[in-house]
Amino acid sequence: MKKNLLVLFGGQSSEHDVSCMSVQNVVRCIDDSKYEIILVGITKEGHWVKCESLEDIASGEWRRGTVSAIVSPDATEKAVYFSDGNSIKIDVAFPVLHGNYGEDGTVQGLFELAGIPYVGCGGLSSAVTMDKYYTKLIVNAIGTIRQADYELVLSRKLDRKMDEYMDIIEKRFGYPVFVKPSVGGSSCGVSRANNREELEAGLKEAAKYDRKILVEEMIFGREIECAVLGGGDDIKASGVGEILAAAEFYDYDAKYNNPQSQTVIDPDIPAAAVEEIRGDAVNIFKSVDGHGLSRVDFFVKDDGTVIFNEINTIPGFTAISMYPMLWEAQGISKKDLVQRLIDLAYERV
Repeated sequence: MKKNLLVLFGGQSSEHDVSCMSVQNVVRCIDDSKYEIILVGITKEGHWVKCESLEDIASGEWRRGTVSAIVSPDATEKAVYFSDGNSIKIDVAFPVLHGNYGEDGTVQGLFELAGIPYVGCGGLSSAVTMDKYYTKLIVNAIGTIRQADYELVLSRKLDRKMDEYMDIIEKRFGYPVFVKPSVGGSSCGVSRANNREELEAGLKEAAKYDRKILVEEMIFGREIECAVLGGGDDIKASGVGEILAAAEFYDYDAKYNNPQSQTVIDPDIPAAAVEEIRGDAVNIFKSVDGHGLSRVDFFVKDDGTVIFNEINTIPGFTAISMYPMLWEAQGISKKDLVQRLIDLAYERV
C-alpha cells in the first residue's frame, strides 16, 4: 500500500523561485510506486495552495489555485485539510523550502507538533544554521575550525550609527569586505564592498533582509562545497566540488541565471585539504544537531588553508545544484538519494 508523502514548496522567502525549481527535480526522483505524492505550494504572500501537477509548477499556474491547504498541528490527525472538503492523512513530509519560513525551523516545528515524520534537519539545527551569526558562535566553540572573521551590525542602529560602524569595519578589516544578512540564502542581500560608499550601500541592502548583518573579512580562496548525509552516528561526507562563479562572487544571478558559472566535481586541490573539509563538514553537522542532509561550504586558500563559510540544511536540488551532483559522483543516483532522505525522516532520534 502506498504511503502519502506531502511535498511542500515555494514559500515566503527570497528563495521562492529556487524552491520551485528544486521541487520539480525532487518529485521526479520520488518512487511513485511507493508514495502517493501530495503537492502543496506556498505563495510569496503565504497562501498554502493545493497543486495538481509538475506542469503547474513549471508554468506558475499553481499560484492561481483555488483549493487552500492546511496542515493540522493536531498529532492525533496527522492530516492536511483542503478547502474543497477533502482531507488526506500524511505519512511523511518532504519540505523543499529554502530560506525563511521553510529552512529556519518554522515548518519543522509544525511537523513536530503534528507528529509527522519529515525530511531534513530538526527545528534546532534548522534555526541556528539559518542564522549565520549563531552558526559562527557554534563553530567557534568547536575550537579547531577556522572561519572568516566578522563584525556584527544591527540594522535598527544603522540610521544613527552608520559612520561609527563603517569606521570600525575600516579599521578592523580594510577593503574589500563582504556584507551579508545574518539570515538568508542564495546570496540574497549579499554584496562585496570595495570602498566606503559601497559598504554603506551594502549595509542598507542587507538591512532589507534581516535585523542582523555580518561584515566579513575578504577571504581570497577557491569556493569548495561538501555534502553531508545521514543521522545519529551514521553520518557521511561526500567528496568536494568547486564553484567557478561567472561574477565577482557567487551571487544569486551567478548561481541561477548565468550559464557561464560552473561547478567542478573533484577539483584539483591538495588531498589534505579535501580530508580536512570532509572531516570539518561532519563535525559542523554534528555540532548543530544536524539530521538528514546539509551542504557545507568552505574556502581553500592558495597555501591549502581551509576556512569554513556556511552550512545549508535544505540545499538546492536544481539541475545545477552541487548537493545531488556530489552524491552522484559517489555512485548514489538522485532517486536513491531522495529515497535515503525519506528513509532518514523515519530514523530521527
